[in-house]
Amino acid sequence: MKKITKELINKSITDLVQEAATIRKDIAKKMIERKVKSEKNTNTIKTLKKRLAAALTIVRQKELTEKAK
Repeated sequence: MKKITKELINKSITDLVQEAATIRKDIAKKMIERKVKSEKNTNTIKTLKKRLAAALTIVRQKELTEKAK
């Protein structure tokens, strides 16, 4: 998880928002695929949700630091 956060910290807010949108779409696709057919790796949705949470957290932190300046 530390590797993911280090990667996300270096991105701009707009890039992070776009990435969050794509992650949300991926989660929705995976949920539908899981209903239709069983998947070998069931942990993918969990990891996508963690990555989404990290991205949104970093976006919020950057927004607050910009407001403070």
